[in-house]
Amino acid sequence: MTHAASKPVAHATDAPIFVDRVALRVRDLDRVGDFYQRAIGLDRVSGDGETLRLGRGGKVLLELRSDPAARSYPAAAGLFHTAFLLPTRAELGGWLRHAAQLNLRIEGAADHLVSEAVYLSDPEGNGIEIYADRPREMWERDGATVRMANARLDIPGLMQIASEWRGAPEGTVIGHVHLQVGQIPEAERFYAGTLGLDLSSRMPSASFYASGGYHHHIATNTWNSRDSGPRSADSAGLAELVLSVTPERAAVLGQSEFDDPWNNRIRIEERR
Repeated sequence: MTHAASKPVAHATDAPIFVDRVALRVRDLDRVGDFYQRAIGLDRVSGDGETLRLGRGGKVLLELRSDPAARSYPAAAGLFHTAFLLPTRAELGGWLRHAAQLNLRIEGAADHLVSEAVYLSDPEGNGIEIYADRPREMWERDGATVRMANARLDIPGLMQIASEWRGAPEGTVIGHVHLQVGQIPEAERFYAGTLGLDLSSRMPSASFYASGGYHHHIATNTWNSRDSGPRSADSAGLAELVLSVTPERAAVLGQSEFDDPWNNRIRIEERR
């Protein structure tokens, strides 16, 4: 595939609904917080010993909530990964060089046609994606759906154009969040029906949901969690997913908090 120049492209936040931030329940606040600052390049925005808020330019992207008694259930519903969107390919290349210098364990990488992505996990197993979008005019569409794939990522090409890594660049956002659920039809009824997101793509055992023509703001899959029931109250991992919505969408939704069928908490914040 021909690559676009390394310049900013339209953000996931150019949409009536987008991911504002993610809150995680973690057992070791200091260790996990250090990882997101050191490895992902987020800054400390605020904290009180029980909670640590991390982001960029004063904007909170990730909130870590301390709960030493929380338990991990890898095959249960919950978080699959939080996806941090970088503004350019050059910055994704810069992060790859940074990851190599830190000897981070990379768990996967893919060219999704609409984006280029690298995968890893934090110290407590919460999945992370670091990615950069291709310009929207390069995305292939079939009516209302967007074509995505899992092709080989051109890592040498990204490293060749890498910019100097000085922490998460200005403009970094959470582009999307991928969730583990028990059943795809039930997930589609909630995320496309109740929340009113567009069903933007389907893959085996996974569905993708978007707003404003983006490739996806939320995804759900059953790859590890097929037929799982509601999450246990003592679960580590996802505490809540906060969506920013326009006043018009907020009025249609009519409430500020939802739980999906697996007790993944979705909070709605009206955009000012």
